[in-house]
Amino acid sequence: MAEKSLSEKAKKIFENFLLRQGSRKTPERFSVIDELYAMPQDEHIDVEGLFLMMRNKGYSISRATIYNTLDLLVECGLAVKHQFKDKVALYEQALTYKHHDHHVCNQCRKIREFSDERINLIKDAMGKEFASGITSHSLVLYGDCYIQDCDNLHLG
Repeated sequence: MAEKSLSEKAKKIFENFLLRQGSRKTPERFSVIDELYAMPQDEHIDVEGLFLMMRNKGYSISRATIYNTLDLLVECGLAVKHQFKDKVALYEQALTYKHHDHHVCNQCRKIREFSDERINLIKDAMGKEFASGITSHSLVLYGDCYIQDCDNLHLG
C-alpha cells in the first residue's frame, strides 16, 4: 500500500497540471489518483478493473471519466501506460517509478517486473552504434510459465 503522502503529492502535481491546462479540477479525477496510488507500486490495472474497484467502494464515476483521467495522468507523468500483446492497456503509478521491464506469461497472463543491468549495457552499446542518445526503452518478454494450478490459468 502506497503512503498517503504519496497520493497527496500526486494530487498537488495533478492540480498544477490541470491549472496550466485550463482543465477542471473535479473530485472524480482526484479519486482516480487516490485509488491508483493506494495500489501496490508494482501492480498494473486496466480501466475496467479500476472502474469495478471504484464502484465497489461506492464511488459514482463513469468509465469515460476514468479513461480521460488516466490519459491526463499519463500526460503529466503520474501514470505509466503499458500495452502488452493482446491485452487491454494497463496502468501503474509513476511518481516513484523506477524503470523496469516486464515478463508476461502466455498461459496465466501474470505480469512480472524485473530490472537487469545487462539491458542498460545493451542500450548503451546500441546508442553508440546508432550515434544516438537513447532516452528510453521498452522490453517485454513473453513466455510460458510452469506454475502448477495457477489461479489465472488461461485455457485456450
